Amino acid sequence: MEVRIANVIDSLFYFYEILIIVWCLISWIPRRSGSVIDDIASVLDRIVGPYLRVFQRIIPPVGGIDFSPIIAVLVLGLIKRLIVRVLV
Repeated sequence: MEVRIANVIDSLFYFYEILIIVWCLISWIPRRSGSVIDDIASVLDRIVGPYLRVFQRIIPPVGGIDFSPIIAVLVLGLIKRLIVRVLV
C-alpha cells in the first residue's frame, strides 16, 4: 500500500515540476490579453505562482534572468525524495 501511495506522490510531484517548466517556457512567449497563451499562463500562474514566489523573494534575478524556478524544482525534487523514502 505504501508503494502505491509513494508512486502517486511521485507522479504528482513530477506533474508539478512539468507545470513549472511549462510556466517558464510560456513566460518567454509574448502575450496579448484574451489570447489562449494568456489564459494558459494565467492558470499556470495560479497553480505554480505561489510556490515560485517563495523563491523569487529569496533569489533576486541576475542580469534580468530569474533563476528561482531552477531552485524551486530542485527543492521540490528533494522534498519528493524525502517523502517517498519515508513511505517506502
